[in-house]
Amino acid sequence: MTERRSLLKMSIAAASLALTGMTIAVPVAAEELDTLKEKGVMRIAMSGAYPPFNFVNDKNEVVGFDPAIGEEIAERMGLEVEIITTAWDGIIGGLLANKYDAIVGSMSITDERKEVVDFVGPYYRMSRGIFVTEDTEITSLDDLKEATLGVTLGETHEQWARDEGYKVRTYKGLPELMLELENGRVDAIVNDDIPVLLAIGSKDVPIKQLDVDLPGVADEAGIAIRKGNPELMAAMQEALDAMQEDGTYLEIAKEWVGGDIR
Repeated sequence: MTERRSLLKMSIAAASLALTGMTIAVPVAAEELDTLKEKGVMRIAMSGAYPPFNFVNDKNEVVGFDPAIGEEIAERMGLEVEIITTAWDGIIGGLLANKYDAIVGSMSITDERKEVVDFVGPYYRMSRGIFVTEDTEITSLDDLKEATLGVTLGETHEQWARDEGYKVRTYKGLPELMLELENGRVDAIVNDDIPVLLAIGSKDVPIKQLDVDLPGVADEAGIAIRKGNPELMAAMQEALDAMQEDGTYLEIAKEWVGGDIR
């Protein structure tokens, strides 16, 4: 998952102005690891609308693969976790504004984002998929030229669909996307393939993946933190590496996504 380019460019501009001493400032501590240890809590952000990676359950708890990874990393650093849900299209801006300490929300690592934030990881890999209903007449990418595609607002899939010239409708998250597709309000949806395939398998919905070749769209998910925090970055990476080595990562992955996705 990713943020739209225009919003990301605004974040880059804000950070640049802060560096030149102008009035728009992005608060960044010299090194945040010590501050987090003093507080004893790490605030991690995600959309809460991306099952099974992060979502709100029937007990109003934010659960899934991402929270479990974030909680395990924090525990190994001696920290508690506070989970904050926020709209995906403004999530990097919230990090730069110090509303939380890290984004553990299935964020794709891109060169453009690296200009604004640092990444811990990657902690899993994903690929883009196009999904249609079982009874669709769409069989190729050419058929999509006359179709309406549903995407999550702010993700890289939205930008990709617009760059390809497709007609696009934006939504808040995957559950809404799949519902709109089932109800015929969009002709196809574009999303990371793993969560959709898992949803199809668990709910037996009449949706299938379009069998087309989409080269060069595999992404790696990373944990975003504010720049200028090498000690925090190293501590989080050490915790992530350790949980992958001792089998904890695989246990979490099997519980939430059914297997290893590294």
